[in-house]
Amino acid sequence: MTKVVKMTNREILENAIKRLDKAGIAEAGNDAWLLFSEAFGMTRTDYLIDKNAECNAGHIPFFDSCIEKRLAHIPVQYILGKAYFMGYEFEVNNNVLIPRFDTEVLVSEVLKYTQDDFKILDMCTGSGCIAISLSLLSGAEVTGVDISEKALAVADYNKVINKADKVTFVKSNMFENIDGTFNLIVSNPPYIPTKDIFELEHEVKNEEPMLALDGHDDGLFFYRILAEESAKYLRHNGGIFMEIGYNQAEDVRNIMEQCGYSGIKVIKDLAGLDRVVIGRLNNIN
Repeated sequence: MTKVVKMTNREILENAIKRLDKAGIAEAGNDAWLLFSEAFGMTRTDYLIDKNAECNAGHIPFFDSCIEKRLAHIPVQYILGKAYFMGYEFEVNNNVLIPRFDTEVLVSEVLKYTQDDFKILDMCTGSGCIAISLSLLSGAEVTGVDISEKALAVADYNKVINKADKVTFVKSNMFENIDGTFNLIVSNPPYIPTKDIFELEHEVKNEEPMLALDGHDDGLFFYRILAEESAKYLRHNGGIFMEIGYNQAEDVRNIMEQCGYSGIKVIKDLAGLDRVVIGRLNNIN
């Protein structure tokens, strides 16, 4: 007869942290907690109260399977199938980039210039987190664009669960299928130079979609298209907002200046790194 080993919530969690840490998983403690919280349905407060209580054995198989996936370097967000951005929950899978806190800087900056009667274009929308957040927080009408049907399926689902009725998603290779004009254009395009992708951590280069990462030879391919083509779709006093890599501000600024944009600003993230570039045709103030 197999002896059942009883374990407390604390023992289960600490054992998982040790396994992840031993495997070299960054932020082992945080990742283990997120998976534990989901598997056992416990908040931090619940855990503090019941950490020495016997764990619910019925939840152990699911928790163990989550830890095994994390040991295989699958990101926590893909394991759980969800991520949080600007206070909203979004479904994510390996067809879309995981929403990142840094990108909230982009959305926050766009909101400073947005009115509820604006029309906004979100190019390279992925999960739709930017488009949906902008619309819900400003009341603006937002069109999200992506070339990937699989990404758009995720975005459409996120539109439904977040009740973002003023958001529309369109399949298009950049501006190919876009009609009309917009007050603002926003984008978090692929911006990693092809040669640099293979230096990224496993979780990014092997799990997240290459289509959403690869900015071609110098990482500036999509910025050139955005700067050159956006002028045709921007209304009078319209502006463009783009997330950039930490070392791309000067190059992107030069591209925008060559395309006739003015009032160009570079916005830093909370780590003090260049994160967003803003440009305007005429004046967005």
